[in-house]
Amino acid sequence: MDIRPNHTIYINNVNDKIKKDELKRSLYALFSQFGQVMDIVAMKTMKMRGQAFVVFKELASATNALRQLQGFPFYNKPMRIQYAKTDSEVISKIRGTFGDKDKKKDRKKKAQDQVANVAKKPALGSASTNNAPTTMQVPDNPPNYILFLNNLPEETNEMMLSMLFNQFPGFKEVRLVPGKHDISFVEFESEGQAGVAKDALQGFRITAQCAMKITYAKK
Repeated sequence: MDIRPNHTIYINNVNDKIKKDELKRSLYALFSQFGQVMDIVAMKTMKMRGQAFVVFKELASATNALRQLQGFPFYNKPMRIQYAKTDSEVISKIRGTFGDKDKKKDRKKKAQDQVANVAKKPALGSASTNNAPTTMQVPDNPPNYILFLNNLPEETNEMMLSMLFNQFPGFKEVRLVPGKHDISFVEFESEGQAGVAKDALQGFRITAQCAMKITYAKK
């Protein structure tokens, strides 16, 4: 049975050995490339293990993410993605239809409360720029096929950066710097391919506090 397209996508076959906080950060890094992510729900209960929900502000973003990331090897397991059976509580509240849903079944109330609790927490990697300082112009080096990243948050790992950058053609590898969590190198096959990724992800926020700065690496 086909499920009606909506703002929330349901993901299963997720690697359940990943800690919940890291899982949510990685899902945000991966899915926020397709549009504004309103919420991510991932629980470690027996019933919800290996599953997650991602809520987009725009329906088109959800559709694009579903098509582009179907089967994506997320922590070495291919993701299975479909539209969720109902819109999330977040979207229902925006539309003003939340009250109608709430009356249907008391049994749903617990699940809705859990989603509400997650929604109250600051969004990971928030795209909001209301009180964010304007991105500084970073002095750059001559264009080449290796990018230098800095201002990365402490929790950044190789998998997270790989998922961000392997959306771009020509991606080869991420190289972390031992003992320095806030910098990394990303290699592409060509200078032009590196430039496309650099422009697209300049200022990307893996967390709300850290806007990633990207320059060409020194030769």
